[in-house]
Amino acid sequence: MDCRAAATIEVAMAAFFLWVILFVLCWPIALLALILYPFVWLLLLPFRLVGIAVHGVLGVFSAIFMLPVRLLRGPRAI
Repeated sequence: MDCRAAATIEVAMAAFFLWVILFVLCWPIALLALILYPFVWLLLLPFRLVGIAVHGVLGVFSAIFMLPVRLLRGPRAI
């Protein structure tokens, strides 16, 4: 298992334990959070897609901007 997968599992376990604590302390809020989470995720999905697209465009611009520098460094840098 790589490091990224292990970190994802740890975050998921921490979120689950926090939800269980919230469920024990105040179960109506925990159930409301459980019901509202998919709707909030759907609401935020377009912003995530825009972020991915902007990240890709900035990556292309960075590659275009850095290409002359990489070409001047020689064949080892490309």
